[in-house]
Amino acid sequence: MDLPIILKNLLKAQENFDSISYSECFSDDAIVFDEGKTHNGKEEIKRWNEKTNEEYKPKLEAIDVFNEDQITVLTTKASGTFDGSPIVLKYNFEIVNDKISSLKITG
Repeated sequence: MDLPIILKNLLKAQENFDSISYSECFSDDAIVFDEGKTHNGKEEIKRWNEKTNEEYKPKLEAIDVFNEDQITVLTTKASGTFDGSPIVLKYNFEIVNDKISSLKITG
């Protein structure tokens, strides 16, 4: 699977539960949409990732990736300490200048 380098870095950071490296994959004004909530900017994204890691211990396995218009869609098998684990999640990324500017996570 041919992933953009920024997504490889994001997956590696998640694998290591490294919220600092995870947030560095995003632009300063990035937006994340997850579970009905919006997280704005690197610092808020870092806190959201820290909380998610602490609460759910998520592990992501990349299944598929494709581009649709300006969006890169990464399909993952997500497992962790949450109900229904494992589940399939789609990570919808907008990537600008080699940084993630937007991420929407859907089931």
